Order: sequence, then C-alpha cells, then structure tokens
Amino acid sequence: MERTVLQISIFGLLLAFGTTQPKDDWEIYSFHINSTVTSRYATTIITSRVANRKDESQEIEFHVRIPKNAFISKFRMFMDGQVYDGVVKAKEAAEQQYTDAVSRGESAGIVSSVGRTLEEFKTSVTVAAHKKVTFELTYEELLKRTLGKYELQIHARPMQPVNDFKVDVYIQENAGISFISVKGGLSTGALANAVTKTHADTEAWVHFYPTVDQQKTCDSCGDKGMNGDLVIVYDVNRDRSLGDIKTSSGYFVHHFAPSQLARIPKNVVFVIDKSGSMRGKKIEQTRTALIHILNDLAEDDFFGLITFDSSLYYWKQELVQANSQNVKSAKEFAGNIREHGGTNINEALLDGSRMLNENPRKGSASILILLTDGDPTSGVTNLEQIYSNVMEAIQDKFPLYCLGFGFDVNFNFLEKLSLLNNGVARRIYADADADLQLKGFYDEVANPLLTDVVMIYNGGTNLTRTNFSQYYNGSEIVVAGQITDNNIETFVPSVVAISRNTSISFSEKNSTTKSTDSNIQRVWAYLTVKQLLEKELQYSGDEKAKMKNEILRLSLKYNFVTPLTSMVVTKPTKDKTEVLHKPSESGPPPDERPSFGMSGLGSMPRGTITSHSRVGSAGVAYRQHRPVPVTRFSTSAGFPGFHGVLGSLPDMAYDIAVDMPRLQHLPMPILPTIPGTSKPVEPSIRFLLPAENQSLPLCFDIPASTQLRLLHLPSAGLSVNGALDGIRGFNKIVVRLKPDVNVIVSVSGVSTYDGRDGHLSSWKMGQDTITAGSVTVIKQDMEVDITVGDIRLIILLHENSGEKFLWPVLRQRSSDVDAEGILAQKAAVYEEVHQHMTKLKIKDQEIIVSRSSAADYSFSPAVIMSCWLVPAESALRSQLSHFTALVI
Repeated sequence: MERTVLQISIFGLLLAFGTTQPKDDWEIYSFHINSTVTSRYATTIITSRVANRKDESQEIEFHVRIPKNAFISKFRMFMDGQVYDGVVKAKEAAEQQYTDAVSRGESAGIVSSVGRTLEEFKTSVTVAAHKKVTFELTYEELLKRTLGKYELQIHARPMQPVNDFKVDVYIQENAGISFISVKGGLSTGALANAVTKTHADTEAWVHFYPTVDQQKTCDSCGDKGMNGDLVIVYDVNRDRSLGDIKTSSGYFVHHFAPSQLARIPKNVVFVIDKSGSMRGKKIEQTRTALIHILNDLAEDDFFGLITFDSSLYYWKQELVQANSQNVKSAKEFAGNIREHGGTNINEALLDGSRMLNENPRKGSASILILLTDGDPTSGVTNLEQIYSNVMEAIQDKFPLYCLGFGFDVNFNFLEKLSLLNNGVARRIYADADADLQLKGFYDEVANPLLTDVVMIYNGGTNLTRTNFSQYYNGSEIVVAGQITDNNIETFVPSVVAISRNTSISFSEKNSTTKSTDSNIQRVWAYLTVKQLLEKELQYSGDEKAKMKNEILRLSLKYNFVTPLTSMVVTKPTKDKTEVLHKPSESGPPPDERPSFGMSGLGSMPRGTITSHSRVGSAGVAYRQHRPVPVTRFSTSAGFPGFHGVLGSLPDMAYDIAVDMPRLQHLPMPILPTIPGTSKPVEPSIRFLLPAENQSLPLCFDIPASTQLRLLHLPSAGLSVNGALDGIRGFNKIVVRLKPDVNVIVSVSGVSTYDGRDGHLSSWKMGQDTITAGSVTVIKQDMEVDITVGDIRLIILLHENSGEKFLWPVLRQRSSDVDAEGILAQKAAVYEEVHQHMTKLKIKDQEIIVSRSSAADYSFSPAVIMSCWLVPAESALRSQLSHFTALVI
C-alpha cells in the first residue's frame, strides 16, 4: 500500500510548512517549544506530536532548522509506548551504519544544509493507521553578545493556523537583566497581543500564544497562518569591572564586558576585491556599504583603501586621517569602483599589512578587512604560500577579518586565513541586504576599547582561550575552565589589557559567585569544542590528529553533534536508518527550492504540518533535574533480607502503564507474597532520575503507600506534598504557601483557599483560571498548571481502565538553593564499572545494579524508558525518610 509522506519542519525555533495534505489525514494535537537561558547558555527543547488519522500508514518527516552555533544534544521519538533515541557516534561509525543500511536495501538519508543563520536536520518515521508519534529535539548554544545585546530569534512560517501554538522563553541571569524587549514581525499588529513579557530583576519570561484568529490577521499573515520573526533581545547589568564569574562543581565561566572605557582610535585598511566575478549586484552593494562605512569613521581614525583584481589600485598609498575632506575624497573613489580582471589576494593583503605596519600610532588599534567573492587566480595562488606570506606580514600585530561574498568563495581558505591572524571569517549572503550585512559587520568592530587582552586565572586549569587581540564595545569575552582541586579559596581571576597608551588591570576580591547552575560544565565543554574546531583548521599532522581526538572525546561525552560526530536515528524495524550531520559553513548553499519531492514509499508530494506539546514554560529543561514516578510492583521493595532468594527469580516485577496502547488493557497482576507467609509484598512506585552526561537514567522503588515531600522551599514558605494511592500514582497533591494559601488537587478536581475565599473546580468543568494570593492555577481538561513566583508545577491527570491518578511534573525550578524534596533532585552523576557484574560508581561508592525499565508518566501517554535499577537511598543520596511527609 502506498503511503503519503507528511513533513514536519522547524525554522529557527518553530515548525514551518510548505503545502499541506487534507486536514482529515492527520492531526497535530500538541506542539511546544521551550527555551531556557542561564548565563547566556540556551537550552531549547522542541516537542511535536502528530496523529495519523488515515486508514493507512504514512511517513511523517521531522525537519528542523536550528541556529548555526548550536549543538544538537538529544533527539527522541516516542511511538507505541516505545522510545527511539538518536545516538551520537563518531562520524566514521555513523557512516558505516548508514552504509550498512543502504546495502540491506533500506532507505537511508543524510540531510543537512546551511542557511544564513540556521542549519537543517531531518528524519522521518512511518506511522501506522490511527497511531501517533512524538518528536523531541534538544539543542544547546551560547548566545553571543553583539552591539550591546543578546538575541534569541524565532522564525515562524506555519502555512496554516494552529490551534495551540505556544512558545515559552525563560531567561535567568545572576548579574541582573538590564532590559528585555521583543521585536520582529510577529510582535506587531494583531499578534502583539499574543506576546506577554515579564521582567523581574534577574529573571524574565516571554510567552507567545497566538490564537487562530490572530494567526490569520497579523501583518504578514493570511489563511495560511503566520510568516515572520519573533526576536527576544536582552542584556545584563555590568556593575562589576571584572565581569560576571560563576562557579559550580569545580567549573567556572567568566563573562567579561567592561563598558566604562574610553574608545580607542583605530587604523583600518579596507581591501576590496573588484575582479570580474564581482560584477552586477555585488559590486553595487559593496560600493553602497563602503560609502556608509566611510561616513561612520571617527575623525581620530586613520584609514586606507585598496581595491584589487589582477593588479592593485590605491586611493592613497598610506593611511590618512578620517577628516571630512579625506572622507569625501574616499567616497568618490569608492563610488567609481568597477569590476575587471582576476583575483590577486596575496599581493593585496601584503600591501594592506604594509600600510598598517608603516603607520604605527601609539594608543590606537589596527584592523585589516578583506572582502572577496572568489579564489586567488593571479599572482601567488598556492594557499599554503598565502597563509605563510600573510602571517609573516602581520606578525600578530593586528587582526585580519575576511568577508566572503556569496557561495563561489573558498570559505575554508578565508576561515583559516582569518584564524591564523587572530580574526574571524564571515559569509556575506548575496541577497538584497548584502550592503547592510557588510555595514553590520563593520559596526561590530568599529569601536575598540581594549587591545592585548589577557585573562588570568590563578588556581584554574583546562582553560578555554585566554588571549584576545582586541575587545570591542558591545561585545563580550567569555572564558570557561576548571578550578584546580575544586578549591575556590585559591582561585583568583584577573584581566590585564591595554587601553590607549596605558596598561590596566581588572581584579576584585570575592569576585566569584557560587551557583547551582548545572550548565556551567556544559558551557566549558561547548566553548572547548568550538575553539578546538577552530584550532584544528590551523594545524596538520600529529597536532591536528591530537585535537581531533579531543574534540571527538568531548563531543561523545557531552552528546554534541559536531563536525566530527553524527547522530544515528534509531527507528522501528523495517523503517529506514538516517544519520544526522553537523553541516559546515564551507558547504554548499542552502536548498531554497520548494519542498516537493517523491518518497521511496509513496507517490504524493510532501506537505508540511506542525503540532504542539503540552509542556510548560522553561521547565521542560528541568525534566533533566527531577525524578519521574512510575507505577511498579516489585517483589524486592522493602525486603533486603530476601534479596538472594528473590534475585534468583526471572522477573518478579510488573509495570502498569497508563494510556499506552500495548499495555493499558492488561489485567491487574496478582501480587507476589513473602516466602513462607500469605502476606503480599507491598507494591511500590518506581521513580526515574535522569543522569548527567549519561544515556540511561537511574530508577528506584518507593513503597506505594508513602506520603512524599515533593517540593519544599523554606525561604519562600512553599511546600508541596503528595499522597500515593497505593497502586498507581498520586491521589492527592497539596500546595501550601504561607501564611494561608492552599491548593488541593485530587482525582475529583481542584480546590483553592486564600484565607478568605474558597473555590472548587471539578475536572468536568473544563478550563478554569483561579488566583489565590500570589498563586495562579490554570485547570485544563487533563492537567493543572500552578505558578508560584518562579516555580511552575504541572499536575497531569491520567486514567487507566477507568481508574484515575495524578502525576506531578516540575516545569520550572526555583533559583533558591534551599529547595528540597523529590522534585528538587538534581541529575545523578555516575560512572559505569564493568566486572563480572555491572556496578555503578556513585559518590565513590560502587553499587551493584541491574538493567530494568520504567514508564515515564510525565508524558501522556506514558512511554517506556530503560534504566539502571538502584536502591532509593543510592539514587537520592540520602535516607528515604528525608523525603517522606507526616501530613499532606
């Protein structure tokens, strides 16, 4: 039977669409994107759920575009109660798996391309008739400060209105958020009312919940829905001259961006390619951009202008001051640039370097900027010789910035040339705004504030880059590393640099801030991998191989999809294998053709659809930091004395999964009994605790009649307790906020009391919003959303065979360090020890474990997860009694 191919696409942070199939064929019943930013490090989780409503199977394709600077760190598909994980492997191993799939006659695909700011990854899966699939993608990136701000861009082009379209962004910065704004086409017109923004000192929230009507009536909208950008812009306070330094678990990250500094006059030489390939729009836009840049030169700047084809052409043979007369003359020269001849990059850069070297000025900063659209075709054309010549000419005295115009240019050459000379390469896209791209790059380097910046960390080791030739106004220097022996007392950071003619230093006592942010180690890994990838381009032989090995080791440890690794997407039997790669800027231009094509399994054109997920603001990221309870009947729970006897039984444990097609109609199991008695073993509920940098979480059992301390924040006067129903999950969860606010959620409904008034809402009453003091409660059909300050708790209502129970999920954690309870647990840290039996090393203790499974009820329907089964005390790193509540 032929199968229709449907495609799910994400552009930037949102799903995007081409043409669509008839709506009766499919239903998007859940889509949510959650981005959490702490210390400028953004973790984004996209969850999309689709149901096949046809009477035949369909291939549904997940097509994602993510920011270029991001690393994918997790991808999962959920189908028929099973989890299919993407596994990060060395690129060679992934390619072999891909090749093996092709040799078996299976369909296999590698899909990657590069846009101006985005990269593409995609995969697909065959969904049976009347079945569902959930896609979950996680990626991570360090936001870059440019022109005094950080930007998180969201591009939406759904091509159809969507009933429940939600975006949640949460930003937390210890230094304090100085401002936050939302811009872009999707924040204007009718859609402006769909954006809500909250700013409270160190935290900010942005929510984008457009209605169907709003999606049709905004400035760039129509019957096919939204088409535009949502951009979250913010910056942090900069009260300390040394910057913001955070430490956690032996790692640190330092954000350095002093602002109260005098601008340094600059010496800049523009080296402009005017070869024949620049004809037409390129040379026109170059002329326009150059004239704007010349207008912006400060009068204390000195500048030079060289154009080249096979020969060199000078406006002046030396640097001159940017006074009004010289600028006017230079603009006339720029306006008369005409394309002709070949491309002599070597001689042009050597002469540009000569101009800067022959005109040194104390207290100034020198910059060399090259713009070209092609390979060297005249003069010296051997790339290695050009590298050597330019390095000898510059001698680390100033940075070289290379701008590559279009896709005919050898970007690898420009990137290596820049990196060898303390600069960066940037591609200029041959679009209508190319002149603005050129001007935008110049603006980033127009105002140097410091030169010869050296970041010093006594008591630090394994540091990322610490030497920077120049620091520009509106930018930021970021360094991460490890603290030697985790001894914060001996860790002393400082910065030395040149400001005009003066050597200055930055240092402060007690400059570090201890943090509970678990991402600091990942920031270090991210920066280390990024910088090693840059270094690897510059080396050859043994040094290059050594760097590649280290990049690969870190990429695999932290589950990053990098140019040296790929993600193998594991799928159901008989479905195709796919390998997702990290594309390179030096690759081919993005495929801009319409998304039509023929599937190997069907003959209909591909359409695109999107969906939403019921996940809360920012808190999806915290799924990694809290255990997930699941129902489990175990013969060994609470009876360590019988371990040897019961351990010999093949499998005396039973899961009850909720709303899972394969498991939901199982009859209730007969409970096992304690040997020698007729007393049944007490049932237990299994919890999942995700592990840091490990693929398998921990799982552990708790007696099913326990009353649990779910979340306690003494400083905030908040407590959340839950009563297990003895068989499946929770039958009651109580939220208390001092002095007198109570929220009680049961399988019957929700009741609130604020000391004066009470409110009762049954599950059958539909959506209801309740405010009790500073607590906001939003009840929907099968979930309750409770917000208290910076805490967001979701309580899901599950139903199985007519029996109902509750499930708590912490979507947004508190920044308070005194948080306690089951939901406040951090991700586990362990190492696998393989002997004659598997052991895990947790906090210097080796524990015998067994591989098991559990159902994750934070999803609806629940999904089965593989896990390492350990004693509760080992997983919680404390006695179970510390997590029990005497009263609910």
